[in-house]
Amino acid sequence: DDPRNPAVIADLVGDNVGDCAARGADLFESIAAEIISAMILGGTMAKQSKLQNPIGFIMFPLVVHSLDLVVSAVGIMSVKGQASKTKSSYDIMKGGYSVSIFLAAIGFIITCRTLLYAESAPNAWMYFSACGFVGIACSYCFVFISQYYTDYKYAPVRKIADASATGHGTNIIAGVGVGMEATALPVIVISIAVTAAYWFGKMSGLEDDQGYPTGGLFGTAVACMGMLSTAAYVLTMDIFGPIADNAGGIVEMSDEPESVRAITDELDAVGNTTKATTKGYAIGSAALAAFLLFSAYMDEVSAFNGEKFDMVDIAIPEVWIGGLLGSMLVYLFSAWACAAVGNSAQDVVIEVRRQFQEKPGIMNYEEMPDYARCVSIVAASALKEMKKPGLLAVGAPIAVGVTFRFFGQLTGQTMLGAKVVAGMIMFATVSGILMALFLNTAGGAWDNAKKYVELGAHGGKGSEAHKASITGDTVGDPFK
Repeated sequence: DDPRNPAVIADLVGDNVGDCAARGADLFESIAAEIISAMILGGTMAKQSKLQNPIGFIMFPLVVHSLDLVVSAVGIMSVKGQASKTKSSYDIMKGGYSVSIFLAAIGFIITCRTLLYAESAPNAWMYFSACGFVGIACSYCFVFISQYYTDYKYAPVRKIADASATGHGTNIIAGVGVGMEATALPVIVISIAVTAAYWFGKMSGLEDDQGYPTGGLFGTAVACMGMLSTAAYVLTMDIFGPIADNAGGIVEMSDEPESVRAITDELDAVGNTTKATTKGYAIGSAALAAFLLFSAYMDEVSAFNGEKFDMVDIAIPEVWIGGLLGSMLVYLFSAWACAAVGNSAQDVVIEVRRQFQEKPGIMNYEEMPDYARCVSIVAASALKEMKKPGLLAVGAPIAVGVTFRFFGQLTGQTMLGAKVVAGMIMFATVSGILMALFLNTAGGAWDNAKKYVELGAHGGKGSEAHKASITGDTVGDPFK
């Protein structure tokens, strides 16, 4: 954050764009997808269960997310106190999150009793409340897991810092190892949450004409709403990250005393943890929402073709190929996204070197760097470089579906295109969850390992360990 660096403002702008606007868009997508799919599943379940008034089941998602605004606002206003040796800034924010979680649980019970009561199954609202508690517990678990793997108070980040003392390569190896390990607990939490919510929904007592339970899928939808019932507060924690990061940059650029920088460094480290927490939270909520969207996809295919479509058989070679293509899609998309960051970074480095050569007075503060030039290069390059990944995500399912639809017509396999796309979506979702957890956690852990070294560990700033940790942080940025 040296003011002589022509790219320093681009870095500050990038923090706002990436961790405020982008995370908001990510969570908005998860919330919108979950609301729409939950409304579809609620209406479908009410129709199958012959409920006289399905409005409550359809409106339930909208009411829950309106409640989110209230409980999150109260949680934010409850955040008070000052950090100390025994209580960090993150602990204070987590206290406000606990308030929001508590209020969300109470609101969930009231909302379920009001909107999800059915005379044919008088206890159904209790089971759906339990589904909501499953989602809320899942959300809380994700916050703690993300903190454990990205906060320098815990072993994983310190392990990376220790590895930095022996070189750049060992830093990278340790970071990759931590990222891979960090996929285990979230996947277990998601698995337990989906299973528990599904069976709580099934036990609600709602049945169709043949006596089959109909509440399973809606139960998972309610769990997803429970997880997102404090989304506004979590997004607020995320935005704390770039605010603290930019504050540290301003302190360094304005040549404030080292004692001030020490405070902003600690806040910046907390911000890195909150950013990683929010990314993990967004991944978990997207995983639950994707399960709902997959079910809604099969319902829509059934309605469109007039044939029952409630099962995907991966033993069919074409469906398995679709799954393989879906998994590949995640890795190819990630590769292109990382390459896009690398190409943009190269353009900025070339521009910075050009300015240093043409304006030698920058180094002794006699000339002003052209900050705007670097900002415009990054903005234009980002839009240009993300064309390929964007087209890949949109075009691949269409191309696969159309191709296998015609192949199915030639081989007499009805609905083959829809089945292959279902396999593709299913495998891509599973691979995407794991890839996202790995990239997010490794990036956050590398970043805070650098902060830990800068606070004095392994020789502090300027040491060989610090240089190695900077390499890890540089790799971690495109990962995130």
